[in-house]
Amino acid sequence: MTNVLSLQSTYSALVDRLREENASAILQVTGIMSFALLTVLGAQIQFRIYLWEVPITLQTAAVYASGLYLGWRNGLLAQLLYLALGLFLPVFAGDGYGASYLFGVVSAGYLLSYPLAAAVIGVLSKRWKTFSGSTLAMLLGSALVFAGGVIWLHYAAGHTTWMESLDKGFLRFILIDVLKVVGVGLLYSGTRAFGSASE
Repeated sequence: MTNVLSLQSTYSALVDRLREENASAILQVTGIMSFALLTVLGAQIQFRIYLWEVPITLQTAAVYASGLYLGWRNGLLAQLLYLALGLFLPVFAGDGYGASYLFGVVSAGYLLSYPLAAAVIGVLSKRWKTFSGSTLAMLLGSALVFAGGVIWLHYAAGHTTWMESLDKGFLRFILIDVLKVVGVGLLYSGTRAFGSASE
């Protein structure tokens, strides 16, 4: 039995084929498009609590999952596709779209960090396939998202102190984001266990 705290998995799974570089082009394109669309859907599932500038959505859960399921390259491509769609269609959490909206909205730092976060999660979870490993990978990816988001928010929103930016752009989201990470980690571990195959 795999140790609960182990980062590396001792078995391969059918779902791991999505991450393989030699996977069929159809499988890879389908994965990229699917996770881009999941990110779109996650952006629309939002809780509009405007006590601060950044809305609560489920799109980061899709970002984290894209890195786990698709690996670094296709996870990155899925999020780049999401951002590209936003240049022409209203796929973001707000009501606008286009380059002026993407680079003008106060939450742009979060959005622009998605491809990098997915790539980092994909790299780290290449071997860290257990629940503990994938959770740690997602937490590091989450740290990148919040770092980019808080820095951009500080200047775009004109906050007077960095503490205000940390409060409104990070501290108020910690519990919610941890729940997302745990949820995605459980889903990933479950799908790998369900479709496991001995090496």
